[in-house]
Amino acid sequence: MAPKRGRPAKRSIKNIINPEMNQVPPVNTESNPDPQVNLETNTVPPLNPGVNTAPPADASGSETNEAMIARIVREQLTACGVLVQHQPHVTTGSGGGHNINEHTVTGGNAETHHTTGTTTTTPDPPRQGCTYKYFASYNPPTFTGKEGAAGLLRWIEEMENKLKISQCLEEHKVSYAACSFKESALTWWNTQVKTLGSATIDLMGWNEFKNLVRSEYCPLTEIQKLQEEFWNHSMIGADCLAYTHRFHELTCLLPDMFPTELALIEKYIKGLVPQIRGMVTAAEPTTLKRAILLTTKLTDEAVRSGMLSTKTQTAAGCSDVGTSNVSKGTKRKCFGKTKAKVPAETSNPVGRNYGAVVSERKGYTGQEPKCTRCSFHHSGPCPTCANCNRVGHYTKYCNFPTRQPNQAPRQTAPMNRSCYKCGSPDHLIKNCPNNNNTNPANEARGRAFQIGATEARNDANIVTGTFLLNNLYASVLFDTGADKSFISPEFASLLSLPVVDLETPYVIELANGKMIKTNSVIQRCSLNLNDHLFNIDLLPIEIGSFDVVVGMDWLSVNQAEVICENKVIRIPLSEGNTLLVQGERAGRKLGIISSMQTQKCLRKGCPAFLAYVINSSSSQKRIENIPVVKDFPEVFPEDISGLPPMRQVEFHIDLIPGAAPVAKAPYRLAPSEMQELSGQLQQLLDKGFIRPSFSPWGAPILFVKKKDGSFRMCIDYRELNKLTIKNRYPLPRIDDLFDQLQGATYFSKIDLRSGYHQLRVHEDDVPKTAFRTRYGHYEFLVMPFGLTNAPAVFTDLMNRVCRPYLDKFVIVFIDDILIYSRNQQEHAQHLKLILELLAREKLYAKFSKCEFWLREVQFLGHVVNQNGIQVDPSKIQAVKQWETPRTPTKIRQFLGLAGYYRRFIKNFSKIALPLTTLTQKNQPFIWDSQQEEAFQLLKHKLCNAPILALPEGTDNFTVYCDASRQGLGCVLMQNDKVIAYASRQLKVHEKNYTTHDLELGAVVFALKIWRHYLYGTKCTIYTDHKSLQHILDQKMLNTRQRRWVELLNDYDCEIRYHPGKANVVADALSRKERVKPLRVKALGMTIQTSSIPQIKDAQQQALQATNYSAEELRGLDKKLDIKNDGLLYFKDRMWVPLFGNSRTIVLDEAHKSRYSIHPGADKMYKDLRDFYWWPGMKKHVAEYVD
Repeated sequence: MAPKRGRPAKRSIKNIINPEMNQVPPVNTESNPDPQVNLETNTVPPLNPGVNTAPPADASGSETNEAMIARIVREQLTACGVLVQHQPHVTTGSGGGHNINEHTVTGGNAETHHTTGTTTTTPDPPRQGCTYKYFASYNPPTFTGKEGAAGLLRWIEEMENKLKISQCLEEHKVSYAACSFKESALTWWNTQVKTLGSATIDLMGWNEFKNLVRSEYCPLTEIQKLQEEFWNHSMIGADCLAYTHRFHELTCLLPDMFPTELALIEKYIKGLVPQIRGMVTAAEPTTLKRAILLTTKLTDEAVRSGMLSTKTQTAAGCSDVGTSNVSKGTKRKCFGKTKAKVPAETSNPVGRNYGAVVSERKGYTGQEPKCTRCSFHHSGPCPTCANCNRVGHYTKYCNFPTRQPNQAPRQTAPMNRSCYKCGSPDHLIKNCPNNNNTNPANEARGRAFQIGATEARNDANIVTGTFLLNNLYASVLFDTGADKSFISPEFASLLSLPVVDLETPYVIELANGKMIKTNSVIQRCSLNLNDHLFNIDLLPIEIGSFDVVVGMDWLSVNQAEVICENKVIRIPLSEGNTLLVQGERAGRKLGIISSMQTQKCLRKGCPAFLAYVINSSSSQKRIENIPVVKDFPEVFPEDISGLPPMRQVEFHIDLIPGAAPVAKAPYRLAPSEMQELSGQLQQLLDKGFIRPSFSPWGAPILFVKKKDGSFRMCIDYRELNKLTIKNRYPLPRIDDLFDQLQGATYFSKIDLRSGYHQLRVHEDDVPKTAFRTRYGHYEFLVMPFGLTNAPAVFTDLMNRVCRPYLDKFVIVFIDDILIYSRNQQEHAQHLKLILELLAREKLYAKFSKCEFWLREVQFLGHVVNQNGIQVDPSKIQAVKQWETPRTPTKIRQFLGLAGYYRRFIKNFSKIALPLTTLTQKNQPFIWDSQQEEAFQLLKHKLCNAPILALPEGTDNFTVYCDASRQGLGCVLMQNDKVIAYASRQLKVHEKNYTTHDLELGAVVFALKIWRHYLYGTKCTIYTDHKSLQHILDQKMLNTRQRRWVELLNDYDCEIRYHPGKANVVADALSRKERVKPLRVKALGMTIQTSSIPQIKDAQQQALQATNYSAEELRGLDKKLDIKNDGLLYFKDRMWVPLFGNSRTIVLDEAHKSRYSIHPGADKMYKDLRDFYWWPGMKKHVAEYVD
């Protein structure tokens, strides 16, 4: 009965005092002034009659214990603002308990009616919001983080209901809900609070909180399994209630899968049995409730009419796979009460065959010998079936349909049962003479059946499904051909359950005869079948496409019956109930619909998925398929753990004198990074690579995202590196490495697995590697990444290990090994030698990153094949996408990448000059058309870089050199093939050199940069400066020339003159690239634009009578034509007169301006004659150039 407006509600004191504990209920701390009340727990100290005992009531009126309790309660309630209407009447019942009758308390908005022995409570929230005490009275659900995706979604749903009915304010929802976290979930939440900060948590909304929890405890794989179950959810028999109940559960767990009620109705009807599906569809229900009511009524009518049966027909007795033929399909029935026992005297028990035998046969006690062909005990011929004409069974046990009396005998061939080991048809594998007692003592043996998921789903005799195992969705195969139950190691790692070692190793024999041994078991796993929990023990082995295989050990104990045709598992429960578990049915064939039908379905809310098919098997490489490599699987483990062995080299960290330990505070990390940090630390601890540290050193850590999206933990050792004495062990020059590949046609590349972690840190230097994290202080026992001397030390180790084969058929760069050979036979020998070396040194490689038997290999940013070396296409792609630099630092980054490939680029230094100028100190950063042109030209040349040949031997080297006022250029060739390009800009003082010294400097530059090719061998050097042919014979030399001549005397080189117009290769490096005639014409127009007015004035001045004779036209003026621009032309070439200094202007523009190409006399005349003309032009050009 609701209280009247304005009148306080009544609450019985019985709801306040627990008569069993004599404890007063929690008191609101906001209005509690009593110091006796514990403000942290919101409780009053309990009053124990055995301790706080007052004198009993007597004639003198002494206060009894019961009265004292009531008085204290009344005082506490009065202090909290609660009005007591009348005094309680406390009596003592016969049971010794306290009965408090008809005591009404006023305060709050709740109405409670109490009578003796009866309590009815209707709590209402306080006037101002909802306190946590009031919210906790609704018993909100707890969450530990181990419930899986389904448990999390149920927890969110129930928590939202509790928050709603308690009228919790929006700003309190997150904090109240977080109080229900326990165990690992509480640890995770505390991490989020510390990472994100209390202020962020206080401002977090409920939806944001749900998304945060879902991202942690609801992975995508779990959601996908739920979605798959929802798609395949269908009604079994007449069990409409179970189908509807699970449908509602899946709807709540996946609200976005069928967002509209129309879509839900269609899905609900689609899962009904065919007998009633059509009738429900014809009724066209508009609401889900209406569809469920129709389904219930039609199901009841179908059961009454006999259209649907509430029971599943079973076969009597105990039978194997093929002995029971019933109308509803083949059944596998397992009525064993206990697990199968093996005889005590058998030391090596052997599992049963694949035929799913359901009961243990007693040992044969007769005198007949056992046949090795059919395994029966008999004398004479083997038993033959008269129905199918096969050997090994009698007619009454035949699996084939019974032959009619007038039907001819089957002409099927006898079953060819043969041994899996040797293939002989005379015996089975267990009786094979080639076994040689391969089953050692104290090993149990069983058999397992392997099948693909798709194949199993379409097989009428196989039952599969997706079920919860320890709150994680698993793909399950119910296999009556397996003696035991198994779990894949990958899925077992997700369960976080202890693995128990078996006293006797268990050997599993697969259907192909392959033996797999296991010595561990995961006990008491929880298998959830339609909300019924079953314990199951699982052996971890590789089982193909499934997460779990449920074998005969579990099926027989639970008396499970497998109905193959309907793909149903029938499990008897207590009190005569039966559990029906529906397996996955064969996939339906997909149909094709039009785009209009697709749009219609989408408007109805039907979910759509975009899928595509990839051929993963073709691209997946297997170690057993690779020649030579397949003999060394130990070199390619899945992972490495434990400390590496002691090697020839240990990693030392030598500090500069006076260096003190440095420790920096840990960096703040994102929530996802905190989770990754915890996992990676545990992995490093499990492998033995790190240990807890008490070192005064400490470096912070950070994470870098890899290409595949995972995180790499990096330690910021910059402070330690500043205090470390640098190890100057030389890293190999990349050019030298590639020179070794001459003539190679076969390549193999080996990448070591976590190479640095395969080298120990010297014990005295271990404390210096310490790093600090949120979860503790640790130090490395193996060489970590990020230390300054790590590449040099590891290179030292690899050079020592591979020294016998270096530069013969192996090159090593830090942890990358490249094996090269001239032919296939050599490569097989070389590859075997290196793999034997790695196995002997216990150096391990990562198979997924290794490549073998290649005709073309990507190595150190280059692509190498038998034709030569070129730029890696992946680097070209990076260049293409490079944005225009906006700072000097960005320019340096671009030039760093481009400079790495400068051997491929002609005229590199000349092209890059406008860019390098902007990187100089005190140079204003002005990006104009000149810099943009240089930037785009470098990108173009990198993307179109030529293929350079690799040097072959030490003979026939030729060098072409040239110099200009902008730089030096040279080309190295061998047998008319380009080996490398080289160029550089002139230094400041070199710009003052004479032409002779510049040309000689180009020769010296080439000899220095290619000394490793040219020193000690005869070579030829070509230059377009003729006087250099006799430089070695000249007597009068300046100091610089003497020094260079001494260097020339160290080489066996011959300098030859090469005319400028023929020396086009080197000339292009020191000058701008020689433009084509069309481009020259455009260049001429540019010059002409600035000089046209002067030339026009000069022509007018020259035509005057007083000046005409000076032009020496000799009658050629009659051939001058006037064009539209008002200028005179001689055969379409502009006439440049002598007056007005116009000829000097044209010559300067062609030779000295920044648009020129520093041509010689012949080249300069050839360029100018296409546009200009005057008498004696060639002579004047030659005189100008000289």
